[in-house]
Amino acid sequence: MGSIFLGLGENQEQQSLDLGRANRHGLIAGATGTGKTVTLQGLAESFSANGVPVFVADVKGDLSGISMPGSPTFKHADKLEGRAKELGMEDYAYSDNPAIFWDLYGEQGHPIRTTISEMGPLLLSRLLDLNDTQEGVLQIVFKYADEHGLLLLDFADLQSILLHASQNSKELSAKYGNVSKQSVGAIQRQLLSFEAQGADNFFGEPALEIDDFLKTDEQGRGYINVLAADKLMRSPKLYATFLLWLLAELFESLPEVGDPEKPKLVFFFDEAHLLFDDAPKALEDKIEQVVRLIRSKGVGVFFVTQNPIDIPEEVAGQLGNRVQHALRAFTPRDKKAIKAAADTFRINPDLDVEEAITQLRVGEALVSTLMDDGAPSVVQRTLIKPPRSRLGPITAKERAIINSVSPVDGKYDTAVDRESAEEVLAAKAADAAQTAQEVEEKGEDEVRKQSRKTPSLWEKAFSRGAKVAAGSAAGAAAAAVLGKKSRANPMASGVTSAAGSIATDLAGPIAGRFVRNLIGGLMR
Repeated sequence: MGSIFLGLGENQEQQSLDLGRANRHGLIAGATGTGKTVTLQGLAESFSANGVPVFVADVKGDLSGISMPGSPTFKHADKLEGRAKELGMEDYAYSDNPAIFWDLYGEQGHPIRTTISEMGPLLLSRLLDLNDTQEGVLQIVFKYADEHGLLLLDFADLQSILLHASQNSKELSAKYGNVSKQSVGAIQRQLLSFEAQGADNFFGEPALEIDDFLKTDEQGRGYINVLAADKLMRSPKLYATFLLWLLAELFESLPEVGDPEKPKLVFFFDEAHLLFDDAPKALEDKIEQVVRLIRSKGVGVFFVTQNPIDIPEEVAGQLGNRVQHALRAFTPRDKKAIKAAADTFRINPDLDVEEAITQLRVGEALVSTLMDDGAPSVVQRTLIKPPRSRLGPITAKERAIINSVSPVDGKYDTAVDRESAEEVLAAKAADAAQTAQEVEEKGEDEVRKQSRKTPSLWEKAFSRGAKVAAGSAAGAAAAAVLGKKSRANPMASGVTSAAGSIATDLAGPIAGRFVRNLIGGLMR
């Protein structure tokens, strides 16, 4: 198996990360300014060079430099080159990395979207901070949408069906359970609050295809997917919920691979404490379950945080590869964190870990990784290698150029607004209003004789199928005139097209329900 060079220990012993053990997850911790971001950047570079795609959230806006080579003229170049010389890296040279920029708001990179259906009521409830009663109402609304073939794609769809639920609360309560207007109103207010923060940009189409996170370039290097998260961090719950959703999507989309020779993707979760802030114990337990299970899909998750005790013990127990930068003992909580961090390492009789954690200089760390046999290595005080790419952000012009040559350029940049719950419910409301007016003018008996104005899902599909069949028949006739034999069966084509149309209309609810069931199973 291959390995990634991390740095040199005090006895000039090379410290490495086994690629075959990188899917056993990891932790990068340390106080502000101790070198966590540089360590993360160097690790991401090394994974990319070994053909492993990477996802990383750029919470401070300074990781975009990973897409450009470093330079002797840039800030800190002397420190990088001095560190490389100190570590004996004779092959050290500046280099860039293939990168794709993403942004939930679509400002600094390609938009990332998912549909309301795919997110599901459980994660939405977490995002909106709903109580149990409100979450129950949201579950009912989703069930109603599924049963009536209503696509929930964006915020407008969810707002429309919530309004419909409020207006028809008695009917819904009779069938599904209590749906109070007060609970619906509370959900609507939370939606408006998040919409004001720009969260509505995250919901809609075209939805993200996970395979676009797993690309390699023509040289076989894994693309580094950089999420612009500096603005997103102003909505920490949206940030945490988005990343949890992304992990669930990866778990659902990827096949089982066991322990591959190298990961299929490495996922860096910066500011990881946000995932657990104010999270109920049940949610922490399920996050631990997601982290444990996603390992078998070949995905490695590295949590990056200032304080190691920000990570619950159940999750921390899954993190076999650890890079601990310096901690400061200013408060009782700091001292507790130092002791907790020291206790997680395999004992080194020649090293006082608790003392060393407070004495590490910038760029130094205590390192322990999983060995071939799966056991953690003895902790070593290690000087971490320097990255080869630029430290700090790139310019707006450089970002624009990289975006223009991105392998997904144009795929997600334009939002698509197809017929969904908002349009269907609006049409039904207009239909009902017109019918009420006609009843008043012509009488109920006369109106009952009229055909329905809003066709059903099945009627619309067969109507489209019939049109396709007519086109197929015309094509067959043209082929006969030209002396060509046609095997096309217009009637069969019509039936097939109708079925395809029905499948298209139902695909959103069914696919969304499938993903929600999976996430729901993990989150219950």
